[in-house]
Amino acid sequence: MSGFVEKPEPIQVPGLVHLHTGKVRELYRNEAGDLVMVASDRISAYDWVLPTEIPDKGRVLTQLSLWWFDQLADLVPHHVLSTELPAGAPADWAGRTLVCTSLRMVPVECVARGYLTGSGLAEYRESRTVCGLALPEGLVDGSELPGPIFTPATKAAVGEHDENVSYEEVARQVGADVAAQLRQTTLAAYTRARDIARDRGIILADTKFEFGFDGDTLVVADEVLTPDSSRFWPADQWEPGRAQPSYDKQYVRDWLTSAESGWDRASEQPPPALPQPVVDATRAKYVEAYERLTGMSWS
Repeated sequence: MSGFVEKPEPIQVPGLVHLHTGKVRELYRNEAGDLVMVASDRISAYDWVLPTEIPDKGRVLTQLSLWWFDQLADLVPHHVLSTELPAGAPADWAGRTLVCTSLRMVPVECVARGYLTGSGLAEYRESRTVCGLALPEGLVDGSELPGPIFTPATKAAVGEHDENVSYEEVARQVGADVAAQLRQTTLAAYTRARDIARDRGIILADTKFEFGFDGDTLVVADEVLTPDSSRFWPADQWEPGRAQPSYDKQYVRDWLTSAESGWDRASEQPPPALPQPVVDATRAKYVEAYERLTGMSWS
């Protein structure tokens, strides 16, 4: 059992039709048929959307995505039409709202990995493969791979795990031509972002993209290269063979699995509220990632 500890009631705005409540975002459609995405301050861990929010998180995700969309624009177009607030929207939506083209979404999480960790490490330990791709012997947690790899996953509903799948399975689902386009674009975008992050002292260990089609054109959608969709590690602390320090919600995961939280991850009980120090530390990590990557001060 997992999902929302407390599922929020969506805000109703005249002229907008609420379509979906995701882990982080609320999705609406406006009268022109465009999508309106609003990034909340919700945070998820271990397939639960927690009852405690992280202040400014939704704005950081939105502003960082916009910066990355610009960095990738010559590789793949994005879906953002406007950042203007819809008429009648609450003031709190400022800085966290995107008006986007409605796309025909591809039902695949397009994951690129340059380093071995997470679910990829777990599979490697069992079979020396990740998503069916053979890897060299002797790799450990945090090892840099010989080259970036495309390791797709099926997109899961809220409260369920994304499931890693082979490239061949993606080709069966969406066709060989689309699968090839997804792989090529994912790896090109990852490589560009990896190099930009490296220049700023950050290792981009892995990341995931979502794509859709606008007519025949492949377009990157949702968010890109944020601490929610990527693993960012401080390069000067990288040490293969252990879990790496990171700019993401690791503080949250660590506290939830500590004795202090009193929560049993294996139980069906929802996780507890986060204490203020964990909230503050998590917010600081998201802001630091934004500032180090963009070179701009968060205000």
